[in-house]
Amino acid sequence: MVAYIKRRATEKVNFVVEAPPGPVITKISSPLFDWVIENLLKNALDAMEGKGWIIIKIKESPGHVIVDITDNGKGISKQNMANVFKPGFTTKKRGWGLGLSLSKRIIEKYHKGQLYVKSSEPARGTTFRIVLNT
Repeated sequence: MVAYIKRRATEKVNFVVEAPPGPVITKISSPLFDWVIENLLKNALDAMEGKGWIIIKIKESPGHVIVDITDNGKGISKQNMANVFKPGFTTKKRGWGLGLSLSKRIIEKYHKGQLYVKSSEPARGTTFRIVLNT
């Protein structure tokens, strides 16, 4: 999915993937999980307005796989933080505001995991975290 999004980004966006050297094992629906990652990466690109960096960190901890997606985009204001996963909420000029709410539902209901904003600071960027059980 990173390679797919990378082809659609400008050369001014740097992608970094940090992952364990071997395979990471967890139960997922590949098409649904890919859609969630695509949505998070596209949101990161939108937040950066064509230049910056996105770091995808995949790590294993006992009983979990953790995926952090961090960008150095415009961040999420404190007033919007409580609404980012609500259906219909958007700060964009286009779109329906359904991507994050659907992503959260896919991770939590279908994969029995968690999706949340780990951190965000206006004008500095955002980290979304996915936690999956192994």
